Parts: sequence; structure tokens; C-alpha cells
Amino acid sequence: MGGKLVRLTRITREGRMLCIPMDHGVTNGPISGLENPQHTISAIARGGASAFLVHKGILKALTQVPSIGAIVHLNASTVLGPSKDGKVLVTAVAEAVRLGADAVSIHINVGSDEEPVMLRDLGAVADECEEWGVPLLAMMYPRGPRIKEADAVTVSHVARVGAELGADVVKTVMTAKPEDFAAVVESCPVPVVVAGGAPAGNDLAVLRLAETAMKAGAMGITFGRNVFGHAQPEKITRALSQVVFKGLSPETAAKELD
Repeated sequence: MGGKLVRLTRITREGRMLCIPMDHGVTNGPISGLENPQHTISAIARGGASAFLVHKGILKALTQVPSIGAIVHLNASTVLGPSKDGKVLVTAVAEAVRLGADAVSIHINVGSDEEPVMLRDLGAVADECEEWGVPLLAMMYPRGPRIKEADAVTVSHVARVGAELGADVVKTVMTAKPEDFAAVVESCPVPVVVAGGAPAGNDLAVLRLAETAMKAGAMGITFGRNVFGHAQPEKITRALSQVVFKGLSPETAAKELD
């Protein structure tokens, strides 16, 4: 028993994760669904999410103690700046611990021109997490002018980088051919969760992506815009929880949205 294991149980349920990232406010501003973070966090908690992910200022501003796991995101960039793919550290593991976070996350764009700085930060943050006993979720994205972003070999490489440099959980994108994602999971020494990507505009497509991820051996999903930007975030979260935690089909889970 150690601090990481204790905290991992707070952001998962029975070894599976349904996390709703809500760190988009720094990158894109107060987009739809993020105008009132407290309201959205309460909705996804009622829907059955195991964790949410925000920047430090949002966690500080909450007026109620969250009933689900809290993950603090450590680096950021904005669409207004010179490079939205160049993430820089904006807080530290120690501050996340002071705020009561159960885990931390960091975003790495492998293949971008700023990759070296982000890899250095990933390694340093992983060391801090070992010192504090805090789980590290590494968002490993294949992004840059020289790579194919959904190529199976590339996604496997990107996920492996996160594990090699000390992440406890790796978040990455679904492969272009969903049947290839199982190989990504198998070649990554730590659990993998799948990103939700851009708004799908189709509930069944969102649920099917979750099913594909789980059948490929993923630990869970981290769907942001397709949940907090949904007209009914509580209901889409409940439907996703049926797929992730109970193994129901997307068609059956979609009944939660009726």
C-alpha cells in the first residue's frame, strides 16, 4: 500500500477510469459547457464519472468539495499565443497536493517543434510524482508537421514514450483503424486511456468509441468536449458509465439519453 495506489483508487472505479477533462478554458476560453465548472462537475459526478481534470485555479474556486476524483493539469498554452502546441508548466505537483488533488496530468505533443522542452518537463514531473506519491496521467498526443497523427505505429511510439518517462497512466488518441488500438495497449507497460477528440455531434458515435477502447484493453476513457459540451452532460456521462463500468452495448447505454 502506498500513496499512489490510494490516490489511484480515488480517480478510478474497480480499476477502470471515466475521466472528464475540463482544462480547455486556458486553451480556448470559457467555451460552451465550461461557463460554470462547479455545475458541470456536479452533473458528471451524478452521471457516474470517476474523475474530472482541471487547472489549479478551477479547483481553488470550487464552492463544494468534489465527490469524485480530482486531477490537476500542470501545463498549458493558448490559441492566442505563438504556438498552441508548445505547452509550458504553470504549476507543480506540490501545489496540486496542497489543493487536495488526487492526481496530476501533463500534456505532451510528440512530434511538435517544442517536443524537447515538453519531454524534459515530463521526466521532471514524473520524478516529483514519485517523491509525493501522486499518480501521473500523461496526455501523449502525436502532433506535428512530420508525423501521421493517427498512424498505429506512431500512436504506439507516443504512448510508449509516456510510459518510458514515468507516467502511471497514458492518455492517447484512437488509431485510424480501431482494430489496431489493441497493439498500442499491449506495447505500453502502463494502463492506457483513450481521448475523446473533437465534438462528434452523434451520441452513438461517442459511445461506440468508448466501447472500442474498452474492448481493445484500455483502462478507460477521458472524454472532454463530447461530455461537458453536451446538451445533457449528466445523461451522456451516465451512458458512458454503462459502457465503461458495466460493459453494456452503445445501443443499450444510449437509452439513458431518451
